[in-house]
Amino acid sequence: MRVPRLALAAVCAATLTIGLTATARSASAAAVNYVALGDSYSSGLGAGSYDSASGNCKRSNNAYPKLWANANAPASFRFVACSGATTTSIASGQLGALSSATTLVTVTAGGNDAGFANVMETCVLGSDSTCINAVNNAKAFMQNQLPGRLDTLYGAIRSKAPSARVVVLDYPRLYKIVNVCVGLSNTKRTALNGAADLLDSVIAGASGRANFTYSGVRDEFAGHELCSGHDWLNSVTIPIDNSYHPTALGQRSGYYAALNSVL
Repeated sequence: MRVPRLALAAVCAATLTIGLTATARSASAAAVNYVALGDSYSSGLGAGSYDSASGNCKRSNNAYPKLWANANAPASFRFVACSGATTTSIASGQLGALSSATTLVTVTAGGNDAGFANVMETCVLGSDSTCINAVNNAKAFMQNQLPGRLDTLYGAIRSKAPSARVVVLDYPRLYKIVNVCVGLSNTKRTALNGAADLLDSVIAGASGRANFTYSGVRDEFAGHELCSGHDWLNSVTIPIDNSYHPTALGQRSGYYAALNSVL
């Protein structure tokens, strides 16, 4: 069967375009020097398959930084995020991985500064009023002190990596509010969701002031919070530290997807 010359030319041109695009993407990824900073939501606590060399930092092979590096094969990749990290400990203990050659940085930070773990423990073990009091104290910290801490951290990142694109990711809401779900009361769940919303708002504001790229994860996690029936977060579990952190699916379909949406 004869193929008309114009059609054959079109097929050849399309094939060439696809090949050139793939080559350009490969070259672009090869030029990337990527550093992943942050706390347990960056390190992948709760997602399993931990690098034994990372110790208590719990850096997971299922964490979104590792997934992105595996998919894009950057020229260099430094994964220094650590479970339990605060803005202060990131600034003092992780920024040594940055340099003038760094071209991409990702970071999640702020939850531990606001006492995330203590608030969750109080809400799991205490009454509604005790939980709400703890949440309100955390929200006051977020409004009054966290912006300055984030500004300081983001400024230090920019100083260490002046040419890098910095992507800031935030935190998901923990709960879908439904009529029947075992565990915390809906009063507590609503209060915790409100705190997450405020935390993300503060992070977005600081990211904007620093001229960093902000990628919120609430859209990706919508419909996959605890009590949704399609959870991408660990509920209260053993080991207890895994509780309220993304599962491997939450890292891939939540955080990794959010990162890809801006890259």
